[in-house]
Amino acid sequence: MPIRPRTLAVLLTLLLAVAACDAAVVSPSPSETPGATPSPTVPATPSPATSASPSGGPSASGSAAASASPGTSQDLTAIYELVNEQVQEIRGLEEREPVEAQIVSSDELGDILAKAVREDTPSELLAAYERLYRAMGLMPDDASLSDVYVDLLESQVAGLYDPSTESLYVLSKEGDVGVVERMLYAHEYQHALQDQHFDLEALQPADLVDDSDRQLARQALVEGDAYVGMTYWLQQHLSPVEMLEVLELGNDPEAAAALDEIPPIVSGQILFPAINGLTWVLGIQQAGGWEAVDAAFAEPPESSEQILHPEKWETREAPIAVELPEDLAERLGDGWKVALEDTMGEFQIGIWLGAEISLSPFQPPPPAAAVGWGGDRIAQLEGPDDAWAVVWRTAWDSESEAEEFLGAATEALDTADGPGQSFASDRDVWLLVGSSEDVLARAAEAAGQTGG
Repeated sequence: MPIRPRTLAVLLTLLLAVAACDAAVVSPSPSETPGATPSPTVPATPSPATSASPSGGPSASGSAAASASPGTSQDLTAIYELVNEQVQEIRGLEEREPVEAQIVSSDELGDILAKAVREDTPSELLAAYERLYRAMGLMPDDASLSDVYVDLLESQVAGLYDPSTESLYVLSKEGDVGVVERMLYAHEYQHALQDQHFDLEALQPADLVDDSDRQLARQALVEGDAYVGMTYWLQQHLSPVEMLEVLELGNDPEAAAALDEIPPIVSGQILFPAINGLTWVLGIQQAGGWEAVDAAFAEPPESSEQILHPEKWETREAPIAVELPEDLAERLGDGWKVALEDTMGEFQIGIWLGAEISLSPFQPPPPAAAVGWGGDRIAQLEGPDDAWAVVWRTAWDSESEAEEFLGAATEALDTADGPGQSFASDRDVWLLVGSSEDVLARAAEAAGQTGG
């Protein structure tokens, strides 16, 4: 259930990714790759827009005029206009409407993010996902999903662009607009350009709420594009001293510790678009230039599988449509209802099978048992007297891959918050979990899977 459709600058992730990718994000010259951004170079002199450092003191590389904290709206306007021009030139997208940024404190951004969680996710749906994640052993019983989301966003997010209001926010802990704030603004401003050219709300419509895998794939395109463009901006418009200032902020033990406390199924939903999206879009951009990235917005990715395996994106291997019985709740008995349906996809299945969430852009491969995913559909059902059930149908590219997943999934069911069963039929694997053995038996019958 990724947060949608707002676009987020994840500061800790962003800084670590930039540190690791700084040497890698160097595109060929335009003569080698049509439409590619020229090879970025780090200037030997400070950028004219250098302002106060986040600590409130002058930037080590800035001139006296440039390093002074911006005291007037005119100063801020000049800074933003310069970054706007730089980002437009790098990304090749022109501004169609003026974009205004709001510099906010940690408390203000926290309030904005908490409101975003409430508005994006109805309380009933949030409760259903909480039950699903607990049922599948993905979240502790004493954790509140709402609190987990807010804690994650407040500890990791440093910028926000909201397409629904066309509002752009950048965090400044000291109230200044220094090198880090300009970096975050460059990232979020690119989201504004995306919105003006590609319509981010149409790209991530509300009906994706029951297909979190497709939603993650779309977010990987949006965030990856902004991270690649922002990294070019860093390389071209920051001095070596400024770059070091940015990278030093990536060593934030409090943010890293906070991330460790977040269940991987939740942290993965915000880190996948940032980290996997960055490497995926970088491959597209370096192979075909920004025109190829623009084309991806016209024909966006449909699954996390396409992000994890770029060759499947190149061949446009579409997910298999998987359906559950329409009368599943009725089959379970009176008083039952489907609280949610979703498609988890390869990435989230990999987390369930034990994949670690890494902050490195050089991600480990997904668990072997998750590879070969073709499609899936999961339902969380609520019944009388707090009874519940999970029915999960998965489809695989081959029988051998289905068998491999069956073995790993059967073992993973040991972590479920209730008795579970697994069944295989050709290339389909069914997973069932119930609040009791009786509920489990009825769920198996309702799913038409009573053997095996």
